Amino acid sequence: MTQKIRKAVFPAAGLGTRFLPATKSSPKEMLPLVDKPLIQYSVEEAVASGIESILIITGRDKTAIENHFDISFELEQVLQERGKQEMFELVRAVSDLAKISYTRQKQALGLGHAILQAKDFVGDESFAVLLADDVIDAETPALKQLIDVYEKYDAPVLATMQVAGEAISRFGVIDAEEIEPNVSKIKNIVEKPKFDDAPSDMAVIGRYVFTPELFDAIERSETGAGGEYQVADAMRILLDEGKPFYAVRLDGVRHDAGDKLGFLIATVEFALKRTDLAPEFKAYLKSLNL
Repeated sequence: MTQKIRKAVFPAAGLGTRFLPATKSSPKEMLPLVDKPLIQYSVEEAVASGIESILIITGRDKTAIENHFDISFELEQVLQERGKQEMFELVRAVSDLAKISYTRQKQALGLGHAILQAKDFVGDESFAVLLADDVIDAETPALKQLIDVYEKYDAPVLATMQVAGEAISRFGVIDAEEIEPNVSKIKNIVEKPKFDDAPSDMAVIGRYVFTPELFDAIERSETGAGGEYQVADAMRILLDEGKPFYAVRLDGVRHDAGDKLGFLIATVEFALKRTDLAPEFKAYLKSLNL
């Protein structure tokens, strides 16, 4: 029987240099998208997809993430004393979202190295990985779309989207054969290829379901520039050994909230979905002389 995906790993130890100086003392994952930090969107997605336990891989100066998902007794007491029950319930719901634990990645040695820090947490189970930079607006949670394919094929699954033109060079790109609508079997993965060398226009984005054999492959992989371990290299080792990998073209809209322009676009899109904000915000946007 296919193993249930119960655990999810959130690599969150990056320095967030694209958002300096805002991220000099505050984690990038805590940047507010309307009124929720980026990482909360992904945690909520994981919970909605059936995840029970979460490990967040942090680094120095990331305690704000832990504080956010912890109970804030002082704040809750003040809200209750002032009769702000709705706000109290909103704050408490964050700390009740999931069972969350933390470990540190002491050196920034790539995504593969970050995932490797979850080896003891995962044990011999298959698991999910979510990158908080990628905020995915989908009717069916993005991770749930991957888990459905994992349960069908009992093999690792990557999320992908179609990327046109030169922008494909910013992504890992798959060479794959479609086996059913929006589902492909992967032949190879190329990390950030030149446009002319890209094997397809299907880019890997920040949602994965892995089997625990990935950890051994990471440990066997060679480091690249800066001594970093790339998860794509570990996946190629497993592909070369005949291990199957699948890809899902996600049904939804992916926002690159780790990029300034992508973050601004996501803010506008999510604000326009809010019934309490949309009418006035839409009127403001229409008033702009662009």
